[in-house]
Amino acid sequence: MNENLIVVARIHTGFQEKFGIPRQSGLVPSLRGEIHFEGVFRNPDAVRGIEEYSHLWLLWGFSKAKKNSMNLTVAPPRLGGKERKGIFATRSPFRPNSIGLSSVQLEEVRYDKNGEPVLIVSGADLLDGTPIYDIKPYLPYTDSHPEASGSFGEVHRKDSIAVTFPEELKQKLPEDLQQTVLEVLSQDPRAAYNKKPDYVYGMSFAGYDIRFVIEADTLVVKEIVDRQTSDWERIK
Repeated sequence: MNENLIVVARIHTGFQEKFGIPRQSGLVPSLRGEIHFEGVFRNPDAVRGIEEYSHLWLLWGFSKAKKNSMNLTVAPPRLGGKERKGIFATRSPFRPNSIGLSSVQLEEVRYDKNGEPVLIVSGADLLDGTPIYDIKPYLPYTDSHPEASGSFGEVHRKDSIAVTFPEELKQKLPEDLQQTVLEVLSQDPRAAYNKKPDYVYGMSFAGYDIRFVIEADTLVVKEIVDRQTSDWERIK
């Protein structure tokens, strides 16, 4: 059996770094991504009929999650990084085969100047350039289980933080990014076990560095830096 995976496509999103990516797909519905196919899969025949589905499953690779050894347990961030769970009882990025699974909404099928298909999806939780190994239609009659139990993931599914985003700073972002950035920040990008007091955080998104602090349990945006036109330096 040949177990080598081939990359059928790559997704392009506003996340150039892992910090800030929602912890699950669908948590930020306004997040857009573009799926560009590779090799023989650039042919429109590969997506014929896909527009008949509203949602898709993406199977992809954790391209930036590097593991030095294989542990059978992990410490999920949503449990404060102190309680360990079995690797197969979590969605930790440090998988035996570094494969991720995301459900996204298909917004549109476009065709570029060469006639190659591009899928516009929303709700993606993927890093820019992430390799995609397979795309499958989401079937609500078999893939949806509203009665299912979700362990600690269900307990923390509504975790969020209040955000103060001054209007003068918001206007430094393109209009189509403003609401998305607000929704991403409201998910609280910080790791549950690494919430430092009096610390300025920097989240990279769509070519901008969004810098914020936490004041009285509220995330307050302090600065918007255009990484393309300024002497940008990463916050240590």
